[in-house]
Amino acid sequence: MADNKTTKKRGALGRGLGALLQDSPATNRPEREAVVHPVAGIFEIELSEIQVNPYQPRVHFDKDSLNELAESIRVQGIIQPVTVRKLADKEFQLISGERRFQASKIAGLDRIPAYVRTANDQQMLEMALIENIQRENLNALEIAHSYQRLLSECDLKQEQLGDRVGKNRTTVNNYLRLLKLPPDIQAGIRDQKISMGHARALVNIEDVDKQLAIFNKTIEEELSVRKVESLVKILNSPKEEEDQDVKQRLDPVKKYEINKIQQKLASHFGTKVALKADAKDKGEIKIPFHSTSDLNRILEILELI
Repeated sequence: MADNKTTKKRGALGRGLGALLQDSPATNRPEREAVVHPVAGIFEIELSEIQVNPYQPRVHFDKDSLNELAESIRVQGIIQPVTVRKLADKEFQLISGERRFQASKIAGLDRIPAYVRTANDQQMLEMALIENIQRENLNALEIAHSYQRLLSECDLKQEQLGDRVGKNRTTVNNYLRLLKLPPDIQAGIRDQKISMGHARALVNIEDVDKQLAIFNKTIEEELSVRKVESLVKILNSPKEEEDQDVKQRLDPVKKYEINKIQQKLASHFGTKVALKADAKDKGEIKIPFHSTSDLNRILEILELI
């Protein structure tokens, strides 16, 4: 008898917390009954009976990360149960734990342990958003969208939202301001091309074209957050007594645009080109040549010979 009990416990290893709890005398029932009766506050639920969460704040799941989690689940089982709500008989909806749910499918599991909670749509949205914000590694933009949904769809004020997620009002507001950035910069945050620190600096620029110019410069030159903050400060605080030439020289957007044109000209003529412009957009282009044949080459490009 003792040998049989030992064998049963060994067989449960690797199947997660719910499987281990099933070996207690209180839960020694036929397999499908576990779906109906709670196991120490946890149910074992068929994956086919669980719907994904329509309020899920995470919109992108990294494939490699999911496969790694699936491999861990194959070996260790589900250590932390997912959370669901019951919609009908044998019909549930995820509140939190979609990564574990998706990884369990990849791992080939038929059922997983789950906490079952009672919640209406608004309560479910609030629980899903808050649990994901607290537990998942969401990017800054996903957090910002989650905060916005909590404010608009759950009718929360910023102070209440701060209490719910354990953040002060300033932090919440910093995330919400990211949603004012143009789509290209928001995509850069989502794709981790720039950090939250970069984005917080960029949001202080009112002109969209200038925002995008410094955003592109940040990516191309791999600028630090401190460097971007410095550029934004210069852009937003020109001294009145400075003449136009100095202002232009200090304007990072203007300098960036001139450098781009200069690079295109150098590439076109196959030699270093000097481009200068003043505050009134007047200037000069210098194309050096090193021999008569080099001059003829440039004149041919200009179609002058």
